[in-house]
Formats: sequence, structure tokens, C-alpha cells
Amino acid sequence: MKVYFVGFGPGDVELLTLKAYRLLKEADLIIYPGSLVEERFLDEFGGEKINSHGMKLEEIVEIIERAVREGKRVVRLQSGDPSIFGAIWEQIRELRKRGIDCEVIPGVSSVFASAASLRIELTSPSVPGVAIVRPAGRTLKEDPLDELAKLPLTLVILLGTDRIEYVAEKISKVRGEEEPCAVVFHASREDEVKIVSTLGKIGEEVRKRGIEKTATIIVGKVVEGYEERSHLYG
Repeated sequence: MKVYFVGFGPGDVELLTLKAYRLLKEADLIIYPGSLVEERFLDEFGGEKINSHGMKLEEIVEIIERAVREGKRVVRLQSGDPSIFGAIWEQIRELRKRGIDCEVIPGVSSVFASAASLRIELTSPSVPGVAIVRPAGRTLKEDPLDELAKLPLTLVILLGTDRIEYVAEKISKVRGEEEPCAVVFHASREDEVKIVSTLGKIGEEVRKRGIEKTATIIVGKVVEGYEERSHLYG
């Protein structure tokens, strides 16, 4: 008995992996997060569809278990990539207790879809890495944004557009208000919006567009590209 946790990607169906697409085509039941993945994106897949938005963990697990025991092929759809703020482990943990195996199919994260839309790299020859975090808020008491800002990293903030002023202020206290910053709303979708600015101005510009969620914040010099040469083409 097995359930498939499938990364749907940022919204563009063409960004699904071949395996994800096949599993969705073969699924008898697709449980999807309706607040993040609109049902219209699933129109070409014929299986029964259940919107998990607002459901408790126990309800979701019960639905999955019942369907799997009935011999159905079940896809638990996750937005973006399941490994980044996907909350899949708590589901897998409960399903394992019930003797149900799980397989995770990766998807394109909004992090990478946003970078692709901006046509930038998240690293450069002088930028050693990337930190992907979320800010303090309703589900997190504290965050390390100010400490991370001291490191020579590109900062990617998810689940934080509703707190864009807080994010910008906390990072700018370390890096300054002229630090490049970009926000990409609905990366890869038809209604995608890109804003490239600085920490000092990004909050106002995001509010003007009415963007409050489903956006990626990228902070760092890489937002503007770079003039360096990598060893790759040396």
C-alpha cells in the first residue's frame, strides 16, 4: 500500500515532472491544497478531487488511509516542492503508523521559479550560498533574519509577503536600505508579477500592487546580476 506525495510546482502545469504528470493521470484520488493550487489547474486529470484546505491532519490521513485500503491510487498534491515548508513529514509519520508506505515526488519550488523569472542566479562566484527562511509571525515566534543578514548569502523569504515591511526593515538594519530586493508573485503563472527594487522601497511597491501572499522575496546583490567570471568558463 502506497500514497504518493507529489510536488505540483509553482502553478505552471508544464513545469510538472514527467513522473508527477503520469501519477496525476493515473490517480483515482487527488487530495490538493485548494488555497495554493486552484482546482482548474487539475482539470485534465480525471481522478476524484478533494480540497484539503481547512482540514485537520487527522481528517487528511483518514481519507488517505481509507482510499488506499480500497485499492485506490492516491496522490497527495503539494504546492511547489514538498521538501520546503510542505508539512509532509507529519502526514508521512501518521501514515507509517498505519502501515502505509509513502513516496515523495519532487517539484519545482517557487524559489527557483522566481529566480528563473528574474533570469538570475541565486549564487555568484562570490556568493557562497542561499538561505531559505520564513519570518516570525502567526506560526513562528522568532526568526534569524538579522543574523542571516550578516552572512554573505542570498536570502530567500517565503510565507512573508504579508510582513514585507518587517522583513525589509530587519534585514536593512544590517545590509542597508539600498540592498537589492525582488518580489515575485505567482511565479510561472499567467498573472505573474515581478518587482525589482531595494529594501528601502520594496514594501511600498508591494503594497501598491496589492500583493499579500503567494510571493517569493529575494534579497541580495544577485538580484542585479554580477560582473564576475566563474571558474566554470575560465
